[in-house]
Amino acid sequence: MKKYCFLCLLFFIVLLSANIYSQVVPWNNGKVSVSSNHHFFQFENGKPFFWLFDTGWFLFIKLSRKETIRYLDDRRAKRFTGIQCMVLHSVPEVNYYGDSAFVNNDPSKIKTTQGSDTSITGQYDYWDHIEFIVNEAAKRGLYVALVPVWGSVVKQGFFTEETATHYARFLVGKFKNYPNIFWIVGGDIQGDVKNEIWETIGTTIKKYDPNHLITFHPYGRTQSSTWFHNSAWLDFNMVQSGHRRYDQDDSKKKYGEDNWRYIREDYERMPTKPVLDGEPSYENIPQGLHDTTQPYWNANDVRRYAYWSVFAGACGHTYGDNAVMQFYKPGDKQPSYGAKNYWFEALNDSGSFQMGYIKKLILSRPYFERINDQSALAGEVGTKYDYIIVTRGTDYLMAYTYTGLPFSLKMGIVSGSTVKVWWYNPRNGEAKEIGIFKNAGIKKFIPPQKPRAGNDWVLVLDDEAKHYAMPGVPIE
Repeated sequence: MKKYCFLCLLFFIVLLSANIYSQVVPWNNGKVSVSSNHHFFQFENGKPFFWLFDTGWFLFIKLSRKETIRYLDDRRAKRFTGIQCMVLHSVPEVNYYGDSAFVNNDPSKIKTTQGSDTSITGQYDYWDHIEFIVNEAAKRGLYVALVPVWGSVVKQGFFTEETATHYARFLVGKFKNYPNIFWIVGGDIQGDVKNEIWETIGTTIKKYDPNHLITFHPYGRTQSSTWFHNSAWLDFNMVQSGHRRYDQDDSKKKYGEDNWRYIREDYERMPTKPVLDGEPSYENIPQGLHDTTQPYWNANDVRRYAYWSVFAGACGHTYGDNAVMQFYKPGDKQPSYGAKNYWFEALNDSGSFQMGYIKKLILSRPYFERINDQSALAGEVGTKYDYIIVTRGTDYLMAYTYTGLPFSLKMGIVSGSTVKVWWYNPRNGEAKEIGIFKNAGIKKFIPPQKPRAGNDWVLVLDDEAKHYAMPGVPIE
């Protein structure tokens, strides 16, 4: 009898676990596609998909299966939508288990073993390990954005158009049936470097896997749209605003830390395509990237990049942490870019908790009608860190200030004779109602606390008649 009860309990636990996973997987809403207005993503059933990805670049290479589960559980708990990962960072490439991607470092000879294993106990080859990770991400409702090959490998001449086609077809065969993938061509490279290879990979993936969306990850302070906006395989644009301060930016545009400028530029391009910042400054990485004597970017900065880009019209945002993206761990000879702690310690860096709050905020109001509207500001919009950025729908408006300086709004921009107004705190996701006001004239708003960098706030203004819930509470 005891044995029978134990087996019943075990069956119940397994069934409960299966039900939990079936309830959380977002692709129950259908596949992700570009929205009808071409600025955002949506599921087949019309629900919005908000891109909130972490840069786990070396996940496939550096972590064991046990470590992988720890990482994925953490990112799922923090409301991330998915992970950006490199399939191939260098040649030769060897993963945690000593498996190689190719035979004799030849991309035309992909090293595989018979069968496939995505279990926790077994392990056949390099590609089975990647499948294991994609499968475990799927169990947790997480997407994986696959970067087939990093830019430096292609730049070094390891791929021809023929081998690129062969390799891309192999990857599609492995992963096209997973519901939880995106494709990211490129990898920290300008699109005119080996352009024919990137076009070949993008075209091949789109031909054999038309059901998953594709973009291009460009070099720092550049945009995928510069080279590929009109390419049929590019479904959405990605910018890398990069890791430099205003005074460190030596690019032609010199946008510096104003990542919203890249977003606005691509938002206006024709044909219309979604755009997002796929690599802003990482938390706890040196300003300028390479000089470890420089100050390090912190949680204040990563929040600012997120709100600036999303309020400018981005379809989501990517977060990064220095130690996590490279999975720096005990036994590594030396960390890149001056990482000061191990990846499992860096999981708890403040910015990673706070990224989920922007996702909650944006999804708590009508999604697809949202636009950037700086005309709602009365007076100066501010420059650099004092820049105020506004996003709104028909019956709501949100204004973000990084430094907490007072600002004035032109009332009457949104519907309603009266509006309910809130302050939303990006540091903890809490909202506080500050009153109901007549929706006419010009009104000045003074954020809580004294102005300073990192005293960031979002003013949320709602048509009172709509009876919206507190900012951050999802729309039913």
